[in-house]
Amino acid sequence: MNDATLMYPNLTMLIDGEWIEAGSRDAQDVIDPATGVRIGTLPRATTADLDRALEAARKGYKVWRALTSLDRYKVMRRAAEIMRERQEHIATVLTREQGKIRAEALLEVAVSADIYDWYAEEGRRAYGRIIPGRVPGVRNMVIPEPVGPVAAFTPWNFPAITPARKIAGALGAGCSIIIKPAEETPATTLEMARAFQDAGLPPGVLNVVFGVPATISEYLIKSPIIRKISFTGSVPVGKHLASLAAQGMKRATMELGGHSPVVIAEDADPEKTAEAAVKGKFRNAGQICVSPTRFFVHESIAARFSKRFAEAAGALTLGNGLDPKSGMGPLANPRRVKAMEEFVADARDRGGKIETGGAKSGSEGYFFRPTVVTGLQDDARIMREEPFGPVAPVVSFKTLDEVIERANSLPFGLAAYAFTNSTHTSAVLSDALEAGLVGINTYGISTPETPFGGVKESGYGQEGGIEGLEAYMVKKYVAAA
Repeated sequence: MNDATLMYPNLTMLIDGEWIEAGSRDAQDVIDPATGVRIGTLPRATTADLDRALEAARKGYKVWRALTSLDRYKVMRRAAEIMRERQEHIATVLTREQGKIRAEALLEVAVSADIYDWYAEEGRRAYGRIIPGRVPGVRNMVIPEPVGPVAAFTPWNFPAITPARKIAGALGAGCSIIIKPAEETPATTLEMARAFQDAGLPPGVLNVVFGVPATISEYLIKSPIIRKISFTGSVPVGKHLASLAAQGMKRATMELGGHSPVVIAEDADPEKTAEAAVKGKFRNAGQICVSPTRFFVHESIAARFSKRFAEAAGALTLGNGLDPKSGMGPLANPRRVKAMEEFVADARDRGGKIETGGAKSGSEGYFFRPTVVTGLQDDARIMREEPFGPVAPVVSFKTLDEVIERANSLPFGLAAYAFTNSTHTSAVLSDALEAGLVGINTYGISTPETPFGGVKESGYGQEGGIEGLEAYMVKKYVAAA
């Protein structure tokens, strides 16, 4: 185990039940973000590979759809159990390719298994309904059916949970799926696919491909075989994929970027709220689409909050995610480090005060110190653009009406948070904040059984909960005389 490559599996694709190695195909390196060292080589799908995956999904859909919901349930439940048996291994793979600390990786694998469990069970409860007829002897039925083969595309920040939501929703509804995970974090999805193979999933029901993202997505979405698109990623890419889906009148779920405001009311405990903010903000080094990213603190407690926030953030230990002493791992790639440097430089230029952090850490890997910035105006770049990293701006406000307007001023609407001891303030903010997900006195806003999705430019449609299952189903009305 001293050889880092022993912790990381051979990288392949999965098409029609067959593990496809690179061979003569184009390939790309996979890098450990904690060291900057190559840990694997990933094959890129050819056009012939994609055609084969599409045909496999077409055939696999017919087989999977024809099974009873109970039989599908058994396969999915067994895959979840296999994931739990392999949790330590999968978590290690996840940390190697993504960087997050091991405790977070272990939790992510566990939650992903729960997602498969939940959708296995919920697929057995995809009920239709009977509508009373207007004429004697006529029965009106509404029957839910799977939408068809799915194309899904996922980012690198949650290599297990995000693919799991899409795979579980599709399989629970009776669909087949071709998924293209992020090329930077491929092995976690492959390990989940291996669990499904070992659980007895029929060939072609789950296919995993990799390649140049734009090339893969455009080719799959344009195919008449694909009937549903699910994408998690940036707003510009989401808009492009949504337009491609619209050309084929294909259903789409778009979970796009955010810039989550946090409203901390004057009656909140500033020290306790700051300590909670550190756990919420710097989890996965801030690389979370629902990460708290704009901290609006009432002017009466702003100084106390900022002081404790900076102290607790500065006390986090940076290090390799496999080291149990690490409190925060590296960023996923050099692009994120460069982006953090640009956010900090802009903040300094605009008179912001760096309370802690503000720079890279170490000479290897992609580490950036947890950073807290105060003294900014709302026109600072980090107040307008999602940082997707460990930089947190703290600004003050005077009145509730003022902060609501400021919190809602951006085109994003994925998540929002508020901390208060007042039931009245809680109710006001719950109603007023424009977001698909709102956490009051908590940053825990995502579970398998609850819907996850945004409003405004943060996308449309939901994953998770019964809404996530319905996203992969269509309704058929039958009138039987």
